[in-house]
Order: sequence, then C-alpha cells, then structure tokens
Amino acid sequence: MNNQPLNITILGLSITSSWGNGHATTFRALVKELDKAGHRVTFLERDVPWYADNRDLANPEYCKTILYKDLEELKHNYAAEVSAADFVIVGSYVPEGVPVGEWVCETAKGIKAFYDIDTPVTLAKLERKDYEYLSPELIAKYDLYLSFTGGPTLKLLEEKYGSPCARALYCSVDPALYFPEEIGKTMDLGYLGTYSDDRQPPLEKLMFDAAKAWPEGRFTVAGPQYPETVQWPSNIEHIHHLPPAEHRKFYNAQRFALNITRADMIKAGYSPSVRLFEAAACGVPIISDYWDGLDSVFEIGTEILVSNSGEETLQYLQSMDDATRVEIGERARTKILAAHTASHRAAELVGYANELIGASEVLK
Repeated sequence: MNNQPLNITILGLSITSSWGNGHATTFRALVKELDKAGHRVTFLERDVPWYADNRDLANPEYCKTILYKDLEELKHNYAAEVSAADFVIVGSYVPEGVPVGEWVCETAKGIKAFYDIDTPVTLAKLERKDYEYLSPELIAKYDLYLSFTGGPTLKLLEEKYGSPCARALYCSVDPALYFPEEIGKTMDLGYLGTYSDDRQPPLEKLMFDAAKAWPEGRFTVAGPQYPETVQWPSNIEHIHHLPPAEHRKFYNAQRFALNITRADMIKAGYSPSVRLFEAAACGVPIISDYWDGLDSVFEIGTEILVSNSGEETLQYLQSMDDATRVEIGERARTKILAAHTASHRAAELVGYANELIGASEVLK
C-alpha cells in the first residue's frame, strides 16, 4: 500500500470565507491536518462576490489557495494542478459542480472523489432532478464518494446511484481551536446556525417556547440570514454573524448549547453536524433534537440530552444541577477527542485514498 505523502487538489465551495456556510471551517480543519501529516494540498475556490466581500482567512498557511473566476479559467489555467494530483476532491455546492466534476473526471490521472458536506440535501435534490452540483451519471464517474452521512445512505449511494465506493467522512473539530475555557456563563442556552426554513420551526419549539415560559432566562441565537419577520422573544439576543475566531468563546459562555438538525439530515439519519462537535469539544453539554444514529455518536442521557419540546428544554435548564451538567459536557468532550477530531478525519481520508491507489496499482 502507498504510504507516501500525497499531492492533493481540492475544488471546494470555500476555504477563505466562513460567512453563511459551514464548508470553510470543515475544509480548514481537514486541510490543516493533512498539511501537518506531510501531504501537499492545493485548494481551488471560485471567486464569487459574497465570499470576496467576507473573507476571514484569505491565505491559509497550510495550503496553496487559488481563486478562479469561472469554469473557462479553471480549465485553461489549472488543468496541470488537477492532472498531476494523486488525489482530486470536488466538494458539494461548488458552482457549476456538474461541469466541474465532468472536467475533473476527464482530466485527473489520480483518484477522483466527491466530498459531500451536504449528503441528505444532495440526495433530496437528486430525487427532485435538481442537478445543481451533482448528477446521478457523475456519481458513477467518481472513484470515491465521501459522505457527511453514514449508515444506510452509503449503501444507497452504491446500489441506487452506482458509486464504486461510498465511505463516511463525518465532519470534525480542531481541538486546538475548541476547548473549555473558564469564563462567565452569560447564556442559559445558546444556538449557532445560519437561518433555514426547515430549522426555524424546531428552533422556535425548542428555544423560543422555553424562552417565553422563562422570562428570566438568557438565550442567544448567532447566525446570518434570519428574515425580519422572525418574532424574537425579548430575552433572546440575536447576533447576526459570529466569526469562527469567536465561536469558542460563544460556546464556553453557555450553560447549555442547542443543536438543531436540517430536515433532510433528520430523514437520512447518521448526520452529525460540525456544531455538535465544536460545542462538545468545549465541554458544553448539548441539548439536541433526535435523529437516527445520534446514539452512534453520543450516548443519550449521559453524553448528550434530547429535547422534543420547549418544556423538555426548560426542564434541563432549570432542574439539572451544575455537577451533572458539567459531567455530561466532559463525557461528550472525551468522546470527541477519542474519535472525531480533524486529525482522525485526515487519517481516514488518506486511508481511503491509499486503499484505492493500492487497488489501482494492483490492476496495472
């Protein structure tokens, strides 16, 4: 098996801007660990106005970052980067993802992978024949499908969509960035997440209802794109954007962190979000909605708490003693450090690549 350092090229949504997307923090943590392990990474990102105006990490020190303006420039100027790579990864939501993927599959000589940071959303789009960044035909052309969702979805990708090899690559956390800090608790419950239509009803049920029933409680929602029509209870503070550099402080200032899962991810199950891992790495006890596979990541009741209503949320906030609360957070942190850091993910990714490289060398 090939265990030499790999030349890896990634075409992703963004690594330079974390505004309004969770891709950047995922790519940053993963690429940082790949670089640390001795692999060479080039990141190709479409230069779009939204991210151009909101770049919080324009030049990551752990990879070569290239911004391209359109598909024509990508093909004309960077074919050599793609062709020479041992391992080429195309991410979900890359603009013009289907033609980009087709070109990568034609151009790359190494292993070709699709990295789906939005697997349940992707599958729902495919069912609707919405091929914004991936098509059924393209799935079969990638050597490897890296999925943020595990469980039965992997079998579906192989059997229904023809992926030669579908493997789970969950999100992760960088423990150098997310860890417990002794700061004052200014929030009883905090939530970090961009607005989405499907997450808003459970957010209102699990947090807003609790806030209304406990006027003295301190609640905070941090995230962009919430419409003006949202009726915020008076004791919920809304922070429009929280840069990644402030996430750790935000988590550590909470007594409890709330996790809300996208509807497509609940339907698919086995889709832990990066926010779960970040909060847990900070040792903050999490109150979450339920989805199949949650207990494959955390033990319910001892490492994570599940709520189905504002009443249940409020019971945790008002009735749990501090010692129990702290213990739950510490147990979740131990679990994360043992299995869900960016270092673990980088090792898994390289293992998948080497497995396929080894197989292809045998066939030569």
